[in-house]
Amino acid sequence: MASNIIDWTDSWQDKLDIKSKYESAEAISDRFSKEVAEGKLPFCSMPYMAELLYDLEGLESYVKGFEHMLLLGIGGSALGARALQKAFFSAQDEPCHEGPWLWIGDNVCAKTLESYLEKLPLEKTLVAVVSKSGGTIETISQYLLIRKKMKQNMGDKWNRNFLFVTDKNNGFLREQADELSIKTLEVPDNLGGRYSILSAVGLLPAMFMGIDYRSLVEGASDILASLASQELSSETLLKHPSYKLACWNAALMESGYNELIFFSYIPQWACFGQWFAQLWAESLGKEGKGSQPIPAVGATDQHSVNQMFLDGPRNKGCLFLTCDSLTDGEKFVEDIPDKFSYIKGKNFGELIHAEGLGTKMALSANSVPLVEIKMAESSEECAGRMMGLLMATTIFTGWLMGINPVDQPAVELGKRLAKARLGAEGLQEEKNDLEAFLSVKREEQVF
Repeated sequence: MASNIIDWTDSWQDKLDIKSKYESAEAISDRFSKEVAEGKLPFCSMPYMAELLYDLEGLESYVKGFEHMLLLGIGGSALGARALQKAFFSAQDEPCHEGPWLWIGDNVCAKTLESYLEKLPLEKTLVAVVSKSGGTIETISQYLLIRKKMKQNMGDKWNRNFLFVTDKNNGFLREQADELSIKTLEVPDNLGGRYSILSAVGLLPAMFMGIDYRSLVEGASDILASLASQELSSETLLKHPSYKLACWNAALMESGYNELIFFSYIPQWACFGQWFAQLWAESLGKEGKGSQPIPAVGATDQHSVNQMFLDGPRNKGCLFLTCDSLTDGEKFVEDIPDKFSYIKGKNFGELIHAEGLGTKMALSANSVPLVEIKMAESSEECAGRMMGLLMATTIFTGWLMGINPVDQPAVELGKRLAKARLGAEGLQEEKNDLEAFLSVKREEQVF
């Protein structure tokens, strides 16, 4: 197989203070080795993987015995599964698909949940409930309602149609699993949702869909192997593309580039943009720092947001994702209107490459620092390599910024306020804040 390549030609390396970041390589390599050894970066060393692959193999006939999987999860518990579904199980979106079907309940939408309950053949549906803490209210609320419906439809055998992906020892879902004899897969300690795509969180739905999940793991393991080694040195780190990408991003932010476009010219990989957006935003948006990730899809977004990229504020960098080996597609016939004669005899697939080249050149010409990530194939193995690369890049970028890339303190406030609004016990300070907020006279206008 050809190699994946990172093209730095249009990255503005000579205009950004990237090299000063290289001076941190020794300290960061030491820290990375220490945290891997302490189990704080399990996405990198994957100490859980052998057991997980064994468990998945044992569950395969059971899981694939269902026609439908309804995945209940939000944020990192759903974004990875959706990215894998769209990239490698596009048949579900195509005409005349006959199964299996993956459905993702990743929001608190009463209309959607009612549709699932009314239309899904529940006896043929496996409900995968994904929550590391076991207490994510959006997910648990759906579980409780679907559990009620399952009991009504299936009687004492309802628990056969549930599988929990949660903490090994703690949380509501673990208590439910132990009490009700529900099958489980473990989410390892220190593995936050946005770093969990290559755990049971992403690999269970991948297995259900028939995706080559082992190749996903192999690709990520290959790109991360040298980082996971206890012999990681500053020299090895400096040669690793994830660290160079981190240095580039840190230098961009220091120069005022506070937005990062993730522009995918691999159309079926479009949802990796949403996966990356959570990874980047939740990891790095702290203490007034960070860059806003902007997912974009070629060629679709050339006709929507690209005007802003090209002619808006000069505050954007770009990760530009391409693949030369995409399907060629049908060949255009010779008998077409003269004004479109330039596509005579060409394949439909050539359009995406031409559009990508044109957009890349236009972005560069309009002062957008750009790094192109050229994937050799749009395969599971290559996707695994890309995910491993970007997760490591995110960790290194956070450390170069001086922030913690594995926590998310700010989002907890909104969760507490929502629970207070619903009447959860305690949370008196939040309830007082709610009362004060809701007592303010609103300035409203009818339209």
